[in-house]
Parts: sequence; structure tokens; C-alpha cells
Amino acid sequence: MVTDNIVVVTGAGSGIGKAAALAFATQGDKVIAADLDLAAAKRTAECFPDSVFAMRVDIADRKTVDQLRDRVRSEVGIPNVLVNAAGWDRTEKFLNATTEFAERVVAINYLGPVHMCSAFLPGMIEAGNGGRVVNVASDAGRVGSSGESIYAGAKGGVIALTKSLAREMARHAINVNCVCPGPTDTPLFHAQADKLKDALIKAIPFRRLARPEEVAAPIVFFASEAASFITGQVISVSGGLTMAG
Repeated sequence: MVTDNIVVVTGAGSGIGKAAALAFATQGDKVIAADLDLAAAKRTAECFPDSVFAMRVDIADRKTVDQLRDRVRSEVGIPNVLVNAAGWDRTEKFLNATTEFAERVVAINYLGPVHMCSAFLPGMIEAGNGGRVVNVASDAGRVGSSGESIYAGAKGGVIALTKSLAREMARHAINVNCVCPGPTDTPLFHAQADKLKDALIKAIPFRRLARPEEVAAPIVFFASEAASFITGQVISVSGGLTMAG
């Protein structure tokens, strides 16, 4: 099946972003697999060479975000779906965190989605056909996480950004929703200390990590017609680890 959807997915070189990009491609969408690591994005695109286009972006750098927007518009078209899945963190006690570390966490995890939405939403509005934005935050942003205070704060900001943008974009028939993963089988998770990884897995009622594909599923749902009357919502995918109200 071929659709009219043009989907931009950041962080599409690995983990949740890659799983989301492939899920969209599987249903016939054109997908821009955007990642800081262009080689990784190209490996994602190789799975669907006719419909997935690998492009480099540094979401923390507004200049490269604008370059991505212009390239997508000229080579593929105006996207109607934006998935902000790129993120980065390192477990670090708050009192040990340097200013440089804090600024990098915020630049990637909060300002990155801000830059992407600011760059791509005007095109969606101009096209006049509505659209979908799906932000990938984290359950750390809903309930907190020891050793991830700055990351949790940034992801909490993404949740608030989602809700506020949903209010502003409703008049343009653009839905904005948020998926909050818990511990997931991604390179970011496996970069953590073994002791922390084991503790997190034991705390999950299902006693296992989420698979990236399991997080990609609600991302694709929020971008679908089935979610046409859903906006400003946050869903956790954590195997029961967090049950926030």
C-alpha cells in the first residue's frame, strides 16, 4: 500500500526512531530518516530504498534543522507527519553534572523538538491539510528518575510543549501528542551501568525491557486517522513501571 504521507523521523538511525521509521515505511509512507549519524540513517534507509530517504540533522543546531527542512521540501515534499524521536542522556548525579553536560542534554532533548516543530509546522499549516506531530519524551519526565534529573526536566518540558502546541495547532487541524517510553532495548539504555540496567528491569512488572517496535506502535497510532480526534495526550509505554495519572 502506498499512502500520501510524508513522515520525518529524527533519531532514525537506531532504537525507537529506527523502529518508527520502518513501521511507517511498512505501511507505505514516504519517510525521511533523519539522524546526526548519517551512516546509521543510511542503514535504516537500506531496508526500504524506494521510500526511505536518509538525511543528516543535528537537532540541537537550528541551522542544520532549517537545511533539513529545505532539503525535504525540495526533494520529497512538505511533510504532514513529524516524529521527534531523537534524544540523548548519560546517568549522572545532579550535583556532579557540569554546565556543559546540562546544556547538551537540554539542547538535544528539549530544544531539538522545539527547533524541529518551529521549522516544520509552518509548512504543514501552509499546506492546509492538517498534520500530526508525535514527540517522544520519557517517563522520566512524568515521574522523575534518579541520576537523570536534567534529562527528566528536559523531557518534562517536551510533555508541556506537546500540550501547549496541541492547543495552538488545533485551529489548523494539526494533532500533537506524546509517547513516553520506559526502559527500552536501545543503545542509549545499554550505555548505562549494568547494575542500574538490572535494577530497572527487575522493577518492571513484565520483567523485561520494551522492544523499540512496541514504542513505535503508539507513535504510528498517533499519526494515523484512528487518532484524528486525539490531541495533547501523553501515553506511557513502560510495561507498568510507571502508572502516572
